[in-house]
Amino acid sequence: MIRLLFCFMLLPVAAIAQDRRPSHCIAIAEAPGIEYLQYAAFADPLDDYAVRLNYVDHSMFLIETQGGLRAVTDYNGFIGSTRLPDIVTMNRAHISHWTPTPDAAIPYVLPGWSETVGAPVGHYLDLGEMLVRSVSTDIRSSAAGVERNGNSIFVFEVAGLCIGHLGHLHFEPSAEQYAALGRLDVVMAPVDGGLTVDLPTMIRVLQRLRSSVVIPMHWFGPASLEVFIAGMEADFDIDRRDESFLEVSLNSLPGRPTVVVLQPSYLTEP
Repeated sequence: MIRLLFCFMLLPVAAIAQDRRPSHCIAIAEAPGIEYLQYAAFADPLDDYAVRLNYVDHSMFLIETQGGLRAVTDYNGFIGSTRLPDIVTMNRAHISHWTPTPDAAIPYVLPGWSETVGAPVGHYLDLGEMLVRSVSTDIRSSAAGVERNGNSIFVFEVAGLCIGHLGHLHFEPSAEQYAALGRLDVVMAPVDGGLTVDLPTMIRVLQRLRSSVVIPMHWFGPASLEVFIAGMEADFDIDRRDESFLEVSLNSLPGRPTVVVLQPSYLTEP
């Protein structure tokens, strides 16, 4: 049976939790603009108030903090040859975005849906160094047409940053959902253009969010990725990388909104 964590929680992870630099994600604010993002390597020590984002596969990212917390988005059960994460989030629109049998040793498993069909899940998990919260959205359903609140956008507040993962987004967020998301300095966005929202809608969402860093995910080859980039390059800089990871802090956010293309890679502990 899947171990699910619902409700509001304020629980420390004693071995690794640290005080969190306030993110003020809901406040309307301009992030400071410095021109460059720094390169990094998986599991290397991080500078203070920095976060490492590792693109693992499909829609999975591993987020590393300076204090050692590891969170995985849209976790499907395998990230590579490394220790288990501390927190995983999941969405069930497709089996590639969740697993019914997460390892029992993972301390926090956050599904993007509620046990009560149609109800928002409302996660609010405070681990000191990182706060993880969810904003429920609807998904398409073959049975009912639309399943209310079947997906979640997860927001990770850490190191003063607001990092959003749009999950398997099927519809543009409502005004209320945009307000609940608040400012997103970094956003991971599905850009397949078919299984999730169509590309014109996704581009409109990203133009409204105006995040400093956009990381495309859920692309199935260069063709769909290039169509997305072509639609973004008028308003966003494009930074193509051969690496699967980047390190980011408030002080290293780019001065102009930037699409950072990472190459997915399973993790191997050095």
